[in-house]
Formats: sequence, C-alpha cells, structure tokens
Amino acid sequence: MGTLVWLRPTAAPAVPAGPSAAHVVAGGGINARPRRVSMASRCPNPRVLQAGRCRWLVARSGVTAAAAAADDPEDSSGLSDLQVASRIRGVFFYAVTAVVAIFLFIAMVVVHPLVLLFDRHRRRAQHYIAKIWATLTVSMFYKLEVEGMENLPPNSSPAVFVANHQSFLDIYTLLTLGRCFKFISKTSIFMLPIIGWAMYLLGVIPLRRMDSRSQLDCLKRCVDLVKKGASVFFFPEGTRSKDGKLGIFKRGAFSVAAKTGVPVIPITLLGTGKLMPPGMESNLNSDTLLLHGYGVH
Repeated sequence: MGTLVWLRPTAAPAVPAGPSAAHVVAGGGINARPRRVSMASRCPNPRVLQAGRCRWLVARSGVTAAAAAADDPEDSSGLSDLQVASRIRGVFFYAVTAVVAIFLFIAMVVVHPLVLLFDRHRRRAQHYIAKIWATLTVSMFYKLEVEGMENLPPNSSPAVFVANHQSFLDIYTLLTLGRCFKFISKTSIFMLPIIGWAMYLLGVIPLRRMDSRSQLDCLKRCVDLVKKGASVFFFPEGTRSKDGKLGIFKRGAFSVAAKTGVPVIPITLLGTGKLMPPGMESNLNSDTLLLHGYGVH
C-alpha cells in the first residue's frame, strides 16, 4: 500500500475522493504496484537500486475540471470573478506563509548552534521546524491525509529522493512528509529575506543552473552528504512541467545513488500544478475555480 496525501480546500464543502483532491502515494518494495495511482515514476536505471530496496512515493492531485464550462459565453463574467478569487486566495496564502515563517525562523536561529554541534549533516531539528511551517501554511487552505508513510525510509537511513516538478506547492507538500532530505535550489533564492535564510539553516544545496562547475560542486556535495548519513532530494526533470507530463530525467540523482549505494525513492506529484500553475504563482485555485476550468488549460 502506498503513502497518500490529500489536499482539499478547507472553505469548500466536502467532496468525494478523486475529482478534487491532491494526494501522495508511496509503495514499498521493488515489485510493489501502488493502488489508486494513475501515473508513477520509475527509476530509469535499476542498477542504481539495491535489490529489494526500491520504494515508491507518489504525490497525486486528482483535481479535474469541466473545461467546457470555461468556453461557455454565459459563464464569462463568473469566470472573471473566480479569477479574482484565485488571486485573493494567493495573497492570503503568501501572507500566512510569511507570518508563520518569521516566527519559526527565530526558532531555527535559536537552535542552530546545537544543530551544528550535534547534527550538522541531517539537521533534524531544522527540518522539523520546516515541517511545522509547511503544515501550518497548508492547513489554512487544504486538509492533508497521509497514508503509507511506513514505506518511506527513516531519517536515520540516507537515500536519494526524486520527484517530478509541477508547482511551487510541491515544496510545501514534500516538507509535510517530515523527511530530512536536502533540496537543491537556485542561488538567487537564498537572497530572499527569511525564506532564503531559513534554506541556508536547513542546509539546502545552492546551484547555478548554467554553470557547469557549480553543477559539479553540487553533485560532489550531495555525495558527501549521503556518505555522512543525510538524504538528498532532486527534481530530475530540472524544471517544472507546463502540461503535467513527466519530462526526461537528468542523470545527477542516479549518479549520486550509484556512487553511494543508497536506494532511490521515486515520488510523483500530480495536480499541484492545477492548484498553482507554473507561471501563475500569484494565484491559488480553489475547488470551484477548477470546476469552472480556470487554471487547468
């Protein structure tokens, strides 16, 4: 059985599972067949994985839309109102995440000396605070239901996590899993107040995308961290998908796994791109918006 995370708008009435939900599924075992999953990402190189240690993790959003409604001239005025509502939800989302981040960043600063002294590589205390930040932010807008967490390796076991990338919301979803993996992020993000500083305290690995030397240094740091007991996280497509389809994987994540001998934990995220589409990070769609076809074309 897999790990399942459902995200539903808290303000919307209860809806049945499937048409308007986002969830995460993980299966255990190399021969596992995750249930309730329409798409899964397989490791392209089975030699990377140790026999019997492959695990599955799929994050899925099953939100669908009645696209025909968006083309109905009679609904044009209502659609405009829904777009405004989406923008307002986005403003509140970022306001909440910023306020929560300020208070929790202070906590991260306070515990950081102890983290460097006793847990320099995994930084479990910092990741626990980050999980609180993501959970508090998401809970204001969505309800999460997690199923199958037992299929994920414990924080004491290093691994290489990989996932497809659809939306800015992917980071929030992944942080709620409570795993101490090190993300890789553009160096420019580290300059953002509070969020960028918190990333530094978490041990997020900086990368200059078009700099081959930076890419090499990034992979070397990932290998070093895994050998010292930490886990790392890759979006192997290298960028967010515009249409929700899985792109071609780059080899970096699997190279790290092959050099260190740790398992690869595949993750598939489905539907986060419909809630907050790429290039529309100022908007946060709700169930109603999606049913009217906004934000899904």
